[in-house]
Amino acid sequence: MLMNTKSLVKIDRTDRRILEALQQNGTLNNQQLAEQVGLSPSPCLRRVKALEDAGIILRRVTVLDHKKLGLTLTAIILISMDRHTPERFAAFEEKVIGYPEVQECYLITGQDADYMLKVVVPDMDHYHHFLLNQITRIQGVSGVHSSFVLRRVLDSTALPLGYLGTA
Repeated sequence: MLMNTKSLVKIDRTDRRILEALQQNGTLNNQQLAEQVGLSPSPCLRRVKALEDAGIILRRVTVLDHKKLGLTLTAIILISMDRHTPERFAAFEEKVIGYPEVQECYLITGQDADYMLKVVVPDMDHYHHFLLNQITRIQGVSGVHSSFVLRRVLDSTALPLGYLGTA
């Protein structure tokens, strides 16, 4: 498997500590972050800015408790397409990106499906409506297989940084 090493950014041990701290708590202000990683505030701010400029830090988000908001049903949907053309895939992706119920969308291989979606809705009635009135109406969708999450065992947004080499 070929990998484009030109797009990889070298990070050192301090950068990794900054990234790990921010993945655990994106609300840390610069002073708190600097104290946590053992830097003074100015160098810490410069490093965070450099990580943002390099495209490593894409954005900071707030993770919400879906159940407390009444979003109690999570579905994993495998979707098959009728034709494997760039135009068909682009049209599908453009549609699902606009659906707020879709949290994740992956073009996949190794299954009898082309896409895998993670969808969060209030209940089965809402899922049924979403499936029949949105997903199955997308041109090119030829098959849908739904699975429902019974329990979240692990739900993390953090990337594993411990194995990365340091510069």
